[in-house]
Amino acid sequence: MALIAGVVGVCAVVPAHAGLGGDPLSAPQGATTAKAVVHAAASGASASAASDYTVRTTTLASGTVVNEYVSSAGTVFGIAWRGPRMPDLATLLGSYFPQYQQGLLAQRTARGGRGPVSVQDPGLVVNSGGHMGSFAGSAYLPQSLPAGVSASDIQ
Repeated sequence: MALIAGVVGVCAVVPAHAGLGGDPLSAPQGATTAKAVVHAAASGASASAASDYTVRTTTLASGTVVNEYVSSAGTVFGIAWRGPRMPDLATLLGSYFPQYQQGLLAQRTARGGRGPVSVQDPGLVVNSGGHMGSFAGSAYLPQSLPAGVSASDIQ
C-alpha cells in the first residue's frame, strides 16, 4: 500500500508556476489564457528607444482576470488583477512574495489591519484593495520596467 501511495504521489500533476521577475505563469487548471497582445512603448526621446512588451491575460476559474506584463526578454515585470476573488499572491509574486509579506506586516503594524495595501519598496511595488466580490491590484518591479513603460501602464 505504501508503494502505491508513493507512486500516486510521484505521478500527481502539480501545476508549474512562475511569477513576477520570472517566466509567465502556466495557466492553472480551469483557467483560460487569451491571445497575447504586443505593445511598443515609446519613450519621450524617440521611437527608436521603444520597448516591446507583451500583455498576457489569464482568466482564472474564479473569474479573476490576471494581466502579466512580459518584457521582450520573456521576464514578467508587472502583474495586475481584477475580479471577484483575490488571486494567489504567493504564485503571482513568486520569489518576491516574502518581500511583499514583510512590507505588508510593516504597513499593518503602522496603521492597523484594514484598508487597501500599498507596499512601496525600492525593488517591489504592490497595490491591492477591494471588498468581497470585487478585488483589484497590481505589482511591478520598478527596476525592470522597460524604457517608455510607467507604473500607470500596469493595469
